[in-house]
Formats: sequence, structure tokens, C-alpha cells
Amino acid sequence: MPDHQGNPWRVRVAILLLISIAVGVVWVTNSLLTERFTESTRNRAQVRMTLYAGNLISELQRASIVPQLLARDPTLIGALNSQDYSQSSQRLISYIDEIGAASLLLLDNTGRVVAASDRNLIGANHRSDAYFINAVRSNDTIFTVTKDDNGAIMFTYSRKMEYAGSPIGVIVVEVDLKQFQNSWAGISDAVFVSNSEGEILLATEPAWRGLHEEEALQLRSPSAAIQRSIQTTTDWVSLTTTANLLGSGVMRQEARIPFQGWKMTSFTTYASVRQRVNGVLALEIMGFAILLALTFFFLSRKAQVQSRFFQRESAELRQLNQRLQREIAEREKAEKSLQVAEQTLAQSSKLAALGEMSAAVSHELNQPLAAMKTYLAGARLLLRRKRPEEAVSSFQRIDDLIERMGAITKQLKSYARKGGDAFAPLDIRDAVNSALSMMEPQLKRRHVEITKTMPREAVMVLGDRVRVEQVIINLF
Repeated sequence: MPDHQGNPWRVRVAILLLISIAVGVVWVTNSLLTERFTESTRNRAQVRMTLYAGNLISELQRASIVPQLLARDPTLIGALNSQDYSQSSQRLISYIDEIGAASLLLLDNTGRVVAASDRNLIGANHRSDAYFINAVRSNDTIFTVTKDDNGAIMFTYSRKMEYAGSPIGVIVVEVDLKQFQNSWAGISDAVFVSNSEGEILLATEPAWRGLHEEEALQLRSPSAAIQRSIQTTTDWVSLTTTANLLGSGVMRQEARIPFQGWKMTSFTTYASVRQRVNGVLALEIMGFAILLALTFFFLSRKAQVQSRFFQRESAELRQLNQRLQREIAEREKAEKSLQVAEQTLAQSSKLAALGEMSAAVSHELNQPLAAMKTYLAGARLLLRRKRPEEAVSSFQRIDDLIERMGAITKQLKSYARKGGDAFAPLDIRDAVNSALSMMEPQLKRRHVEITKTMPREAVMVLGDRVRVEQVIINLF
């Protein structure tokens, strides 16, 4: 079986390496695509600004011709000379759709509106307005930017009307430039047009109109598409920003409009850049995730195979263990049977030895019994002769003989008893003395003289007293 101890470490290193490669690839891809898509977005924004500026100039140039044509209109000149304006307003209304102007006004020499495409304006006096004053003072068409009473910015072309070299009125054409900012509002860019003084004239954000750029960017509540784009876009990376709008980096671009020092400024979000980059990164991450999932799948399959192998090995080991346990149980049973047999054999040996010693013990007991009989007869005689002191001495000798016989029978009974299995502390000197007392009658019969040399201190051992005495007896 191969060594599996190093496999977990190799697997972890491989997974970490795969994750590191994935992070590196995602990072490099993110950086390269961000740079590429940012440049592409910048180019598209520049093209849009060029198109917007061209449309704006085209509209201004087209509208600049209208006052010159209307100033020569014989119907309008006749109305100013005759002061009969009954058909003049209808005449102006008929021109609205043709020329695409926001409104047309016909003013007399006093600045009073005598005819208008919007009849509600008839009767109003504009003698103090710049487009009337400048037109009266000039022989050319005058472009003027003014604010009405509601703060709305108006873009007008005005021109003095003459008859026979004398001024008779002023024709005013309001240019419809708001149509452009309405079309600009449909994209994610924020666009505004400012004059030479930096005042914003047209803007996709209504709140910016009439302000300067710095003031407009400080507003916190723009409501157009630029805000929605910034709020809903997740910034994956740090992008090169050229301006800040609502605390978010945007791409600021500027283009000159060849008209009275105007310029167009756009703020382009990185929404499209992020979306395109995130799309590619999502595919890469998905690919690495699938690769990582496949890696874990194969590792799982391998782990399952190893698990089944280990289970088989474990089952075999359990079976082997069970066999060993059965063998151990059988051996323990055999050992117990052997111990019982040994104990039985030892008991039989003791009984055999006991039979051998019984003759010597009976001889030893017969002598005290004969002596006791003699002492009793002597004591009876002494008592009859009224000599009790001497009789007591005989009784004392009989008592000593009884104690000796008790010691002999006690040793015999102790030797015949089956020893236990429990060990206990004992003095080996007592065991030697007890064995010698047991063997004393047999030794005397054999005329054996015993010399004992015992230590003064106790010699303690841990064992069975009966077995120890048996060992000592077997030495004789």
C-alpha cells in the first residue's frame, strides 16, 4: 500500500497553487481588460461629444438664418406699417413647424409683442430685454441668452426689421436647444454646455442649469441616469478617474464648441467598463470554479476508494482480533485448568506427606499420652496422701504435655489445609520454626540434630504461609 502521509499536503499545495493561479489570472485579466475597455469607453464618449456639438452648431446655424428671412417677410412688414396684426400671429404659427423654432415673437418699436406663435404672449413688453435692445442697436442678427421669470434659460436670435431704412420692429426667434439635453438624458453620461464664463446653459441634470461646474458637482441629489449608474455599479478595481461625482470617480472629457466660447463637458461612468470586465471575469471565475469542483470530485472519488480499502482492512483486522481473543480465552481457560490441577496435585502431595508423617506424629502423641497417664496416677496418689502441692506440680506437667500435643495437631491441621491464592506479608522465621516443629518427631526418630541460626530482625516476604512451609518441609 503506498504511503498516504504526504498526500494531504500535496493535495493542499496543489489546491493553493490552483487558487493562486486563478487569482493571478483574474487580476491580470482585470487590469488588461479594464485598461482596454476604459480607452474604448473614452473614445466612444469623445465621438458622442463630437456628434452632440455638431448637432448643436447645426441647429444654431440653421436658426440664425430664420430672423434674417422673417425680417424681409412682406406680410409682417406690412402688418407693422399698418398696425393690423390680425393675421400676423397665424403667419408666425405657420412657420413654427417649418423652421422648428421653440417660438416666434414680433415686437414693435416700443418692445410690445404684437404677434406671437403663442398667443398668450401677445401684449407683453420686452423693451428692457437684451435681445430687443441689442437688436435695435445692431443691423445684424443678435444671439442672446436670457432667463425668464421662472428662471428658465432662453436662447434667442433677434433682428431689427426696417422699412425704407427706418426701424419698424424686431423679430425674435427662440431656438429649441432643450431638445438636445432631453436626448442626452437618455444615456448614462452627464453632459452640460457652458458659456465662456463657465455658466451652465444646457445640462442633463436640471439642477445644474445656471450654475458653474464646481457648484453643480457639489449638489447631492442629481436625479438623472448618471446617479442611477453610479449607485448600481460595483467597482471591482481602482479605475483612473478624472473627476468626482457623488463621491465616485468618473471620466471627465471636454470639447470646444466653435460658438461664442462655448464648451461641452461630459462625465462618463465606468458602468459599461465594469460590466464588460465583470462579464469576462465571471466566465474566468466560473471556469476555475468548475476546475476546482472537478479536482474536489476526483479527490472525493479517490478518498472513497481509499475508504473502502481501509474498511476492508479494518474488517480483516477485526476478524483477526476476534480469533486472537478466542485463542486468548482458550489459553486462559487452559491455564486456569492447569492451576486447578497444580493445586490438586499439591494437595495430594501434602496428603501423601501427611500420611508419611502420621506414624511419627502418633508416636509423638503416644509418648505425652503415656506420660500424662503416669502423671495422673501420681497426682491421684498424692491427693490421697494429702500432698496437694506435689499434685499441682503433676497437673502442671500434664498441662505442658497438652499444649505440646495441641501444637503438634495444629501444625498437622495447618499443613493438611489447602492453601489460598491470596498472598499476605509473613515472617520467614515463623515459617521455618513451624516447619521444624512439624518435622521434629520424624527428625528425632532419624536421630537428626537441627542447628538454627536466625536473624534478630523480622524477615518479611509476601506469599502463602502454607506453601512456604511446604517448600521448607520438602527440603528435609
